[in-house]
Amino acid sequence: MSTAALSFHGQSLELPVITGTENEVGIDIARLRGTSGAITLDPGYGNTGSCKSAITYIDGEAGILRYRGYAIEELAAGASFVEVVHLLVYGVLPGAEELQQFQDSLTIHTLLHEDMKKFYEGFPPSAKPMSVLSAMVASLSTYYESNDDINIIRLLAKLKTIAAFSYKKSIGQPFVYPRNDLDFVSDFLHMMFAVPSEEYLVNSVVRDTLDMLLILHADHEQNCSTSTVRMVGSSGADLFSTISTGISALSGPLHGGANTAVINMLEVIKKDGANYAKYIAKAKDRNDPFRLMGFGHRVYKNFDPRARLIKQAADRVLDQLGLTDPLLDIAKNLERVALEDEYFIERKLYPNLDFYSGIVYRAIGLPTSMFTVLFALGRLPGWIAHFREMRNSRDRLHRPRQLYTGPEHRPFVAIEHR
Repeated sequence: MSTAALSFHGQSLELPVITGTENEVGIDIARLRGTSGAITLDPGYGNTGSCKSAITYIDGEAGILRYRGYAIEELAAGASFVEVVHLLVYGVLPGAEELQQFQDSLTIHTLLHEDMKKFYEGFPPSAKPMSVLSAMVASLSTYYESNDDINIIRLLAKLKTIAAFSYKKSIGQPFVYPRNDLDFVSDFLHMMFAVPSEEYLVNSVVRDTLDMLLILHADHEQNCSTSTVRMVGSSGADLFSTISTGISALSGPLHGGANTAVINMLEVIKKDGANYAKYIAKAKDRNDPFRLMGFGHRVYKNFDPRARLIKQAADRVLDQLGLTDPLLDIAKNLERVALEDEYFIERKLYPNLDFYSGIVYRAIGLPTSMFTVLFALGRLPGWIAHFREMRNSRDRLHRPRQLYTGPEHRPFVAIEHR
C-alpha cells in the first residue's frame, strides 16, 4: 500500500493512500488525531471523503455520472425508474420475473393508514408540501416497527401517495387513492391530477418524461441530503426518521430548491422584456448581486450530463402537449450566449440539471411548490441505498471535529442578589 508523508511539529507521519475502482485517490487520515493530536479543517467538506461507497460514480471534470457502473445516459434511455430503484437499492438490475415481483410489492404497499389522513387536516392550507412530506414520512415510524427490509418497500411505495396527498391538500381538493392497475409513475400522475366524476387519462409522453426525470434525480453521491441521511442513520435511527431528515435537507434553496430559483429568475427576465443579454452582462458584473441560476455545479466542471437529457425532454413534452413556454426560449438563449462567452467558458459554468427541470415540471402542470417534492420522490432510492450501505458496512457514529474559536477560559462573576 502506498503512503503519503505529513510533516508536523518535526514529526513525519505516514498516511495510507487508498485508490478507488475509478482511480480516485484518497489519503486516509483516520489515525491522524490519535497520532499527532491534530485534525484537518475542511469547511463544507469539499475535500473530505466521509465514506467508501459502491453506489454512484461522478467525474466532474469529464461530465460522467454512473449508477452502480451504468452510464446515466443509457439508464435514462433504456430503463424504467422502478428498474433503477432496484439497481440502486439492491445493487443489481432485475430480470423480468424479479422486476415483476418488485413492481407488485411496490403496488400493494401504496395505501396509507386511514388515520394518517387526519394529520393532513392539522396542517394549514398554506403548509409547504416539502414540510408536509418530511413530517408525514417521520410519522410512519409510529405505525411500523423497525424492520428495514419491509420498511424500504413501504417507503418506496408510499412516498408518492404522501406527495400526491400533500399536493391535493395544498389546493383544497379531495385525496385520490392509489390504483393497483397503474404503473408507478402513472399512478402518481393519477393521484395528482384526477378529480372526482372526471376520467383522467395518463399522457404517455408525460409519463415517460417524468419517469426519466426521476431516474436523473435518483442519486448523486455525497450531496447535502445524502450525507445527512448517512449521518443520521449512523446513530441507529429508524429508516423513516432518517429519510425525513434527508427531505428536510433537500428542501433548502441551495440544494433541492435550485430549480425553483431558476424559474423565478426566468420570470424576472421575461417581465423585463426577455432581455437575456442584459442579464448575461449583469451576471458577469462582480458588483451586481444578480446571479445566473442553474449554471455551474459544485461537482461538475464540465457539462452536467443530465442537463442535455432534460433539455431534450423539455422540447419533446412541450411539443407533444402543443404548448409554448416563453421561459424555455429565454433559457435556450441564455444557454446559447453563455456557452459562447469566454467569461463562462473560462469558469466552466455550464447549465446543470436544475436549469431545465423546472420548465418540464411546469409543462406537466406542477406548481413551483411541488418541484422539490418531485426531486425527493426521485432521490428516495439513492437515500435508501446509502442508508443500507452505511448500515451494512457498520460505519461508526458520525462525529465531526471542530476548531474552537471562542473566548479563552474566563472567570464567572455571579450577580449580587439584594
